Amino acid sequence: MSTKGVRIGLLTVSLLSVLLLLFFMFWTQRFTNSTYEIKGYVSSALHRDIPVPANARLIESAAYSDHPTQSRSETYELKHIGGEQGLYPPEAYFQKLHDAGWTELKDERMGNVHILNKAEVRIAIEIQENTFRIFLLHSDQDRHQNLG
Repeated sequence: MSTKGVRIGLLTVSLLSVLLLLFFMFWTQRFTNSTYEIKGYVSSALHRDIPVPANARLIESAAYSDHPTQSRSETYELKHIGGEQGLYPPEAYFQKLHDAGWTELKDERMGNVHILNKAEVRIAIEIQENTFRIFLLHSDQDRHQNLG
């Protein structure tokens, strides 16, 4: 093998090493920037027993007077709370809800909407990439009264 062939081989290996290093740096940076951080918890205005990350920013509050299942809701912004495209539920937040006595009804989950229950209170939490919405749901008793 000639010296020229060895130099080309070494150059190819060097270029591949640099490309691999750049790819690795891009890949790890992608995941470190897409995490959320929770800095403690406060109570939601919907219900005092619903913890909300203290650093989440309330961006909307709504009431639904004629909706069959929803009573009120709050929408919060917290960067990367749901991971890329809202596909990854925030485990630390759901653990805090569990610690506060909320039980997720996994068989009622609909994609990124999680249904939780505590005593007579039912809530739904919809997780998006940078936001989450908490819905206070009507109880069965409320629904029966509204139906007459």
